[in-house]
Amino acid sequence: MRTFRTCNGGSKKTLKTTYKEIREIEEINLLIEQGNATLKELGYTEHSKKHAAKVSDTAGKILTELGYGKHKIELARIAGYMHDIGNSINRHDHAHSGALLAYQILKDTEMSLKDVLVIMTAIGHHDEATGDAVDPVSAALILADKTDVRRNRVQNPVPATFDIHDRVNYAALSTKLTIQKEKKVIQMELELDDEICTVMDYFEIFLERMIMCRRAAERLDCKFKLIANGNKMC
Repeated sequence: MRTFRTCNGGSKKTLKTTYKEIREIEEINLLIEQGNATLKELGYTEHSKKHAAKVSDTAGKILTELGYGKHKIELARIAGYMHDIGNSINRHDHAHSGALLAYQILKDTEMSLKDVLVIMTAIGHHDEATGDAVDPVSAALILADKTDVRRNRVQNPVPATFDIHDRVNYAALSTKLTIQKEKKVIQMELELDDEICTVMDYFEIFLERMIMCRRAAERLDCKFKLIANGNKMC
């Protein structure tokens, strides 16, 4: 059993590995921040602890509002927080490298191997290039990650050099994800400044992600709806 160093400099020989404890493991936080620092140099949007925490909270909210049990909700929150640690190795194939890193870290905790594998699988399937929702935890992670569109994720300080990803995120005036359990609908409402980015620009880069969200919602026995600037898009 490895000793895990926490953010305040302390250490624990064993962990029950709750979401709260995961957020305190220095190794995980350093992997997240190293990945974000690398992506910032490459011109990518923010993938810091702020993004990790937001994805974690949203994944937990989705399963909570759909009536899933506390255990599954906790697994979704942990997967949400750890999902981008693979960026510390390389953006390319980061879902798979992140899944392997997560397995190596979590298998040395008190978490059951079955739970470790659920988290590993969710992380390994969160990228639209190679992944798909295979269970409720991976579905919640996908929906939480792909709907985190906001202006302050843009790390490029020079608007004149924005690429389309920067423009889409910078144009996002507001985003809201609602879960309608009785109607079995998961809905994303997005307001864009169309002088910066049109709805068509959004779909140019996010179409694959929205299709992935639709499939993830279906895994949760729901439909995915997108409302952009007041118009129903899907």
